[in-house]
Amino acid sequence: MAERVPNRWVIVMGAIVVQLCLGAIYAWSAFTGKLTALDGAFLFTKTQTQVIFSMGIAFFAVAMALIAGKWQAKAGPRIVAITGGIVLGLGYLLASVWTDFWGILIGVGVLGGLGIGIAYVCPIAVCVKWFPDKKGLITGLAVMGFGFGALIWVKLTSGFKFGEVNLTPGWTGLFGDGWTVPQVFRLYGVLFAVLVPLAALVFKNPPAGWQPQGWTPPAPKAGVSTGVVDFSISEMIRTSQFWGLFAAFLFSSAAGLMVIGIIKLFGTDALTGGGMELKAADVVTGTAMGLFYALANGLGRPSWGAISEKLGRRNSILVMLALQGCMMIAMYFIGNTAGGLYLGATIIGFNFGGSLALFPAITADFYGNKSVGSNYPMVFMAYGVAGIVGPILGGMMGDAKAWMWAFIPTGIACMVGAVIMLMMKPPAKA
Repeated sequence: MAERVPNRWVIVMGAIVVQLCLGAIYAWSAFTGKLTALDGAFLFTKTQTQVIFSMGIAFFAVAMALIAGKWQAKAGPRIVAITGGIVLGLGYLLASVWTDFWGILIGVGVLGGLGIGIAYVCPIAVCVKWFPDKKGLITGLAVMGFGFGALIWVKLTSGFKFGEVNLTPGWTGLFGDGWTVPQVFRLYGVLFAVLVPLAALVFKNPPAGWQPQGWTPPAPKAGVSTGVVDFSISEMIRTSQFWGLFAAFLFSSAAGLMVIGIIKLFGTDALTGGGMELKAADVVTGTAMGLFYALANGLGRPSWGAISEKLGRRNSILVMLALQGCMMIAMYFIGNTAGGLYLGATIIGFNFGGSLALFPAITADFYGNKSVGSNYPMVFMAYGVAGIVGPILGGMMGDAKAWMWAFIPTGIACMVGAVIMLMMKPPAKA
């Protein structure tokens, strides 16, 4: 009897729900203000908040490269994603009861990062296998929830108010209702441990030899990579293109992750330095991250994926990095007004979201559709390095009141990444 083939779009919906929960790491800025408040219970420095965030990103990348990639290739995406969701939930629950720096570092940073890293590649790998005909668009959709997750988890703490538009009048979020940071951690932990496993139940690899009806894999052409030739990990890392992609992804991610980690801290300093009252600045920075950055980050993923189907993957990454470099430098100079902060958050978020769609797609193009679940985690290690470099650079420059030296170096790095992509050609398998 022929194996029953599910509706492949149901798998995409499950992928989006899983990624919505995993995107909680991008909501870290919702907690930094509480953790650094001089009249609060924590008294963390800006650097300490960014160390926690950086550890989350680092363990995210390490778990994806060393655990999830090979495990999901052998066991399938379902059990791996379920395990990741449970570990993520347990991490937040641990942080809710062990509430000093080390407890939150281990709970949110280490266990939270491990859980996200274990689950993250599963939606991407399974969706690429079901959609070899729409790799750019589908990887964008598969990771779109990760960006939108920040909007949900940030706004649950502060209320769904976006500038003058208030979708929850009279409700100022969990913190406004008197919830403490540990209580919010506890709620999030339960939700992640339940929602991720439920959504992952639909994950299933296609039968051997399956391909979309009416679609024929394109024949290999000189100078063009279409994903029909599969490289092993050892073959991939011996190509110069792998290291070029690694560097470009590192520069793009360092910029985007730094802004996620410090947008509330930088925005508050810049806006109050420009004469805005602290209470108003708090609303503006929350909206900049919770609406403009998060929404643009989510929309940037399918948008850049669709653009890359027309413009080409390499050219799309080149344009994205060049634009990101310009905006990172501009952000330092325009972030002292609400409009400038919103504009910077939107463009930086849109481009950073695009990188999370384009790099898995170009990895599949260069090194094979069937091998992307194993190969992309190695490229993704660049994201882990960036998660240490970017946010900690931002935290240190924030404590030193030298924000310029956070934004300008990361902007220049993005421009260097654009030059790398300009010179890149597809790899040839020996």
